[in-house]
Amino acid sequence: MKKFIKWFMIISIILVALFLTGLGFYISSIYMSAKAMEINEDILTSSTLSLNVFDMDNKPIKEENSISHSYAKIDTLNPHTKQAFISIEDKVFYKHKGVNFKRIAKAGLNNLKSHSLKEGASTITQQLIKNTQLSSEKTYDRKIKEVALAQKIEKMYNKDQILEFYLNIIYFGNNCYGIESASNYYFSKSAKDLTLEESCTLAGMIKSPAKYSPIKNREYCLKRRNLVLSEMEKDGKISIEEFTTAKSKNLDLNLNHNKINRLNSYSQASIDEAEKILGIPARQIALSGYKIYTYQDEAKQKALNEAILSQDVSSDSAGIVIDNEKGAINAYVGDSCYKILDAKRQPGSCIKPVLVYAPALNEDIIYPCTQILDEKVTISDYSPKNVGNVYRGYVSTREALSKSINIPAVKILSYVGIDKAKAYASYMGLKFDEKDDSYTIALGGMTFGVNLVDLAGSYTTFANNGYYKSPKFISFITDKNNKLVYINKTESEKILREDSAYLLTDMLKTCAKSGTAKKLSSLNCEIASKTGTVGKQNSKENLDAWNISYTKNQTVGIWLGNLDNSPITYAGGNQPTQIVKKYFEIMPDDSKFYRPNSIVEKRIDALTLDESHLVSLANSFTPDRYTQTELFSNFNLPSDVSNRFAEIEKVKIASHVEKGMAILEFDSKDYETYEIIINGETFNKIVDKNGKQSLSIPLSSNRQDIIVENYYTLSPDNKATQELSFIKKEKSQSSNKWYI
Repeated sequence: MKKFIKWFMIISIILVALFLTGLGFYISSIYMSAKAMEINEDILTSSTLSLNVFDMDNKPIKEENSISHSYAKIDTLNPHTKQAFISIEDKVFYKHKGVNFKRIAKAGLNNLKSHSLKEGASTITQQLIKNTQLSSEKTYDRKIKEVALAQKIEKMYNKDQILEFYLNIIYFGNNCYGIESASNYYFSKSAKDLTLEESCTLAGMIKSPAKYSPIKNREYCLKRRNLVLSEMEKDGKISIEEFTTAKSKNLDLNLNHNKINRLNSYSQASIDEAEKILGIPARQIALSGYKIYTYQDEAKQKALNEAILSQDVSSDSAGIVIDNEKGAINAYVGDSCYKILDAKRQPGSCIKPVLVYAPALNEDIIYPCTQILDEKVTISDYSPKNVGNVYRGYVSTREALSKSINIPAVKILSYVGIDKAKAYASYMGLKFDEKDDSYTIALGGMTFGVNLVDLAGSYTTFANNGYYKSPKFISFITDKNNKLVYINKTESEKILREDSAYLLTDMLKTCAKSGTAKKLSSLNCEIASKTGTVGKQNSKENLDAWNISYTKNQTVGIWLGNLDNSPITYAGGNQPTQIVKKYFEIMPDDSKFYRPNSIVEKRIDALTLDESHLVSLANSFTPDRYTQTELFSNFNLPSDVSNRFAEIEKVKIASHVEKGMAILEFDSKDYETYEIIINGETFNKIVDKNGKQSLSIPLSSNRQDIIVENYYTLSPDNKATQELSFIKKEKSQSSNKWYI
């Protein structure tokens, strides 16, 4: 046994040594290879770069596609501006030679513990390399190259030059590359004039421009700014008095609205997508000569622009057109001081088809004609309300969806289950936070919300017979030598049965015809639609207005609101729907929805639905007057067949004698006829009456026989007959009494 342990230890040591030796050779080879790489000096100093973006016909998109910014010289900046970045990003910047090995070792241990590459421990020099010379993918190979090139560039330039390059290429969000561009955009001033707190705001943003945006997330941005101030005070770069004074100041912005707004152009959205695909920033894409070929359709882009301009909208706005089958974004328009597609907004009732009704149909929980009681209700401590506190009693799911009634949506979500419903919506492209676990999500109450691309994209599932394909701006990308480096091969995924998708579409066609999107009813095309309006809490004002509409071929999504959450006067059924209408007036669409063979029409008993709120198939005896034709999936047909009209029950009569009169009381139905017959002749006939009836019949003999016949008005041969006899008996000489 001891001999075995000895050999095991020897072999283990040899294997570890071989592994470490191999690892060393591997790291060394990557390191030496990186050392031999040339530093692209143009990207360090270029202030204007052009990006090549083309539409679906391979024509250059007629939008401003350049990256342009004024260059800030390091010696013009205030000391506190430079120090703000050093204190928060790289405290020993002026001491290391490009790499801080202590930080790398610490980050490495933390990454091993978390089984991830979350911590990078990059110095300012390494960040410069990452943003100008390498892709941004998080791999160990790239990290080794980053170290090698950081050491190399430190030998080529002095520290102030490196810091200058860094401050002029770093991204600050909202298309701001470099500190001069960011200063001009956020504060309408040159970088040399930045105050201490403004410098700390910008320094704090670069870790995550979206998360620490002073426009979108002011609270996060303020905390981050104050952290930078705290680090500067710890480093002895500002006094405690300066720290206290700066920390007490508000986060005051002075946005430069005169700056050309390219934030929300189709080109910019495509460039943003290209950055994710290629893993490099836009500046590097431009310098490398990549060409971006998109799905933009010039005619649809023009029509969408014109449609949005047709409404006098004073708020932020965005619109999108998606080719359903290809998942291709053919047009995109946005207008805001902030990049709209980076923001998430509450979807309101536009989430109901995706999260509630589609899953319920696919799980065979509801039919379009299923009736739900619209009432005040509390589910799991949540008490939803309808608009205007109006409750309608029993309504069909078709009506509930088309008129956007809240209570039925919450009830149906409870039938489906929150987790299962979220899974369906996630498969259709919507993203949820772990806190989105209450019934408020049925009405669009999410922790963060959705963006326009994801929400509109989810609706393409319904037009595509249940298949979802993630929407994309980019078709393919080539390098400077026209070699293909990327092609969109996004696959469609089956999410819903085709019958479920069709039934939902048919319900949303009702919304476009007579529901909240009825402004589309005059369009000469087959269109499905849903509106959404998000109200401001404890206020009658609104924050967001949506319309998502689709034909067989294309989906159009419109959003109106303000990213600073200032209120709007619009509602989903008004301006957004009018924009959709205008778009389809400019771009007529004669496509028809495909009706699968699994969809069937069935006659149901309308009386049972109305009286008992149950869905039962009509029998062969049921007159058409008392039926309604509904759509069903062959996989989910009603199991009950009504026996109404096949057999008729005797009417239940309560009778008594009062003052020599026979009193007959019963409940009548307007689809039955009731005939009172005395001595072979009709005494009274009740037709087309609904409710309680009371008849008084004179008793004129010692025995009075009364026959009551009831039958379905449209089927008089099938009768139910009963006879009532009233007999007069003498109890004494002084009184007589009638007996039944």
